[in-house]
Amino acid sequence: MTRGPVDVRTERAERPGRAVAPWVRTRLRTAPGAAVAFGLLVLITAFLAAALPRAVDSYETGGLRREIADAPPSATALQLTTPQPGLEIPLPAREEEMRPAALSAVHRKVLASLPGPLRADAAESAYGVRTSEALSGQDSWLPRPDGVSPGFTLATQSDLAAHAAVREGRLPAADGRITAETKELEAAVTSETARTLRLRVGSAIRLSDSTGSTDLAVRITGIVDPRGPQGSYWSVEPVLRTPGLAALPSNPPLYRWEAGLLLAPDAGPALLGTQSMPERYWRVAPATGGLTAQDTPGLLQRIASLEGGPELLKMREIAGGTAVLSTELETVIGSHVATREAITRIVVVAAFGVGSVAAVVLAMAGGLIAARRTDELALLRSRGGSLRGIGGRLLAETAVIALPASAAGLLLAVVAVDEARPLPAVYGATAVALLACATLPVRAVFLHRRPRAHGDRDDLALARPGRQRTVAELTLLIIAVASVVTLRRRGTSGTGDLLVSAAPVLVALIAALVLVRLYPLPLRWAARPAARLRGAIGFLSLARAGRSSATATLPLLALLIALTTAAFGGSVLSGVTEARDRAALLAVGADARVSTPRDATPLPAEAERAARKVAGVRDTTAVRVESTAELAIGESASTAPQKPLTLIGVEPESYTRLARQLDLGAFPADALTRTGGVLDAVASPGVAERLGTAPRRITSPAGEVTVRITAVRPHTPAAPRSEFLLVDRKGLKHADPTTLLAMGTGMDASALRAALGAGAEQEVEVSLRSEERAALTGSPLQSGAERIYATAVVAGAAYAVVALLLSLLHSAPERAALLARLRTMGLTTRQSRQLLGLEALPQALLAAGGGILVAWATIQLLAPGVDLARLALTAASGLTPAGGVSLRTDVWTLALPAAGVVALTGAVALGQAWWTGRRGSITELRAGDTR
Repeated sequence: MTRGPVDVRTERAERPGRAVAPWVRTRLRTAPGAAVAFGLLVLITAFLAAALPRAVDSYETGGLRREIADAPPSATALQLTTPQPGLEIPLPAREEEMRPAALSAVHRKVLASLPGPLRADAAESAYGVRTSEALSGQDSWLPRPDGVSPGFTLATQSDLAAHAAVREGRLPAADGRITAETKELEAAVTSETARTLRLRVGSAIRLSDSTGSTDLAVRITGIVDPRGPQGSYWSVEPVLRTPGLAALPSNPPLYRWEAGLLLAPDAGPALLGTQSMPERYWRVAPATGGLTAQDTPGLLQRIASLEGGPELLKMREIAGGTAVLSTELETVIGSHVATREAITRIVVVAAFGVGSVAAVVLAMAGGLIAARRTDELALLRSRGGSLRGIGGRLLAETAVIALPASAAGLLLAVVAVDEARPLPAVYGATAVALLACATLPVRAVFLHRRPRAHGDRDDLALARPGRQRTVAELTLLIIAVASVVTLRRRGTSGTGDLLVSAAPVLVALIAALVLVRLYPLPLRWAARPAARLRGAIGFLSLARAGRSSATATLPLLALLIALTTAAFGGSVLSGVTEARDRAALLAVGADARVSTPRDATPLPAEAERAARKVAGVRDTTAVRVESTAELAIGESASTAPQKPLTLIGVEPESYTRLARQLDLGAFPADALTRTGGVLDAVASPGVAERLGTAPRRITSPAGEVTVRITAVRPHTPAAPRSEFLLVDRKGLKHADPTTLLAMGTGMDASALRAALGAGAEQEVEVSLRSEERAALTGSPLQSGAERIYATAVVAGAAYAVVALLLSLLHSAPERAALLARLRTMGLTTRQSRQLLGLEALPQALLAAGGGILVAWATIQLLAPGVDLARLALTAASGLTPAGGVSLRTDVWTLALPAAGVVALTGAVALGQAWWTGRRGSITELRAGDTR
């Protein structure tokens, strides 16, 4: 059977899998600019979504390592100790257990048995034998501050040669085989110990225990300088490195020197012959290089197990049944965890805001593309196109752009941020990719679920919200109110509560819905009187603004969330900055503080004049501080010991000027006057309550004075964080100043110390406000969270710009066609600019004014529930204010983005009017165009 002639083109079109032109390639070639812009938006959003969790991981890991590294080694080291072998064991066996071979074998097993994620820093770890009770030096030439013999701790610290440089002599050695009967040993001391205890090479020290039965002779063979003195090797037991004065339990307390003697490694058995309770020890310094923030739960569990769990039993199998492991590492890690959780709860608020506005902007981008292709998709539906087929083709279009862009954003985030988990970043980039891919198909399928012959008007003026929308808006209102109330009552102390984190976004959402409902009313009211005017521009612009799309909720929501997020982030940064400035001021009292140690001796006579010559010093005032003043005998009705007062003598004029400039307890200079023999005084609330308003006699090293409190202030520059009593310095018998307060910028502590310390009896102490301020910003936790909030401010402002541009692009073709028609009727270029500017002005003012109002209201509503103390100040600083640190409204982040919205709207309107005028009317007016 033969076939008839067949059209080749028809045959090719009927073959399955063959197309005349690939759909995706054709669509991308049709609008390459839109594809590139959409891909760039997806790339930036994916980068932010992937970089945020990586940045959080990175600064949390850095914070954990810094917390452990900055803590005292005595707190972070794992100290495994066991007492001397029991007397039931033969003496030779006891001696063998005190020798380096046995100790080293245990040390290797201990390091190998540490449970992960704990790891040892072998270079800073040490082991040996030490005396748990100090031996007393009996030589008369040893220094005795209160007539008490110094105490010496003897230790056979391992690997001394690698951690010390011999300055004089040699390292100690064992002369023959040392046993419990050995009474003469060699030892080395650090240069600081030698200088303080008057030791030199060849010095012989006779030692005895508390019973006086031990007589041990130790000869100094070497003086060494520690290598890495702040490391764990030397700092777990600082007495081996630096001698110190220790108070004995007596009344009054007596002080004696305590120092360390570094014995030869083989000298451990000799300590068995003393009554000093010798013990074996293994000190393990933790290695922080491999720790991450995710290791904290495991670390806390392993430390608890080592101190009193299964891991301790394993250690006892290695070191002996009486071994005890102690450390304060869990306290250090616990402090880090508390700070981290407090900061994370605040950071989540910023992340939620930026994520919400990014999602809205992506949805707007998909909506813009769908709106531009409404006629095309309607034609496809009218010719039998299925929703599945249309949705699939649109999904392929967006996937070709979104998936590579999301992958590129993820790659950039991985390159930009190190030391972080990969999965959270992958989840973030994947979420952006899915949202970007789904927006256009879902929007198109929803709008074209039924074939449409033409598009209906969706003006705001004609829109009538239905019952379902009303119910949804009321539900969102209830959720927003519940979120704000919860945040105000409980604060950010809860964990995993997204309702609290979403409070700013929910407030912005409710505001957007309310503004969209109220927006048409003022336009209708303004359009009526404008219709009576002679010119048509005013009425036409108001009418056009009132006929804007009813879908304006999405752009307005994006703008409000973006502006609220930027303002909230700015308020957080402003609150943190103000808290740190205030804390630094309360720590120093001025821009610079110069004093003698404990204000014990006066400053040089020319101190104030010399300080004013130092570069950066603008103003100074000298004060006398007496911290041991007290009520005179007979002034107190109580017989109990009286708490000392801090009496401060000041020069009224210069001191009040300083207090006024610093805004720190300012008062008028005439509050410090003298009436007869009574000095008027300014006191802190506690001192004022204690002394009352009647004249009281005060005694101090500066002399006896009678004071009467005339003013009360909570703080004062000379004693910013303590109770005080201020009087005129001229009324004191001994008025020589002990402290100098200075105002200025760019001051150098070394220059001040050199200028004021030349004639002082002892070296002066210099504190700078700038140094205190810088010390509060060094934690990776705080600085990392601040960077995220700064990024949130920038990202919020940037997304606001993108949302505005998308909104203007959505209506750009319609405005261009309108101008073209009106120009055929005689509209001038100037009038076209006025028309577009006045048309865009109501929406721009609505977004800007609403953004400022919503952002301000959000900050005021949420401020009582957001405590920034952990973010602003480290726990170690001890400067956390009692009332916490709250949000502070930042004018720049509140007003600048809103002003940018108005300015950008006007610029785009004018630019479109200019461009449309250049293209001409024929280009825009086409037959059948329904714009």
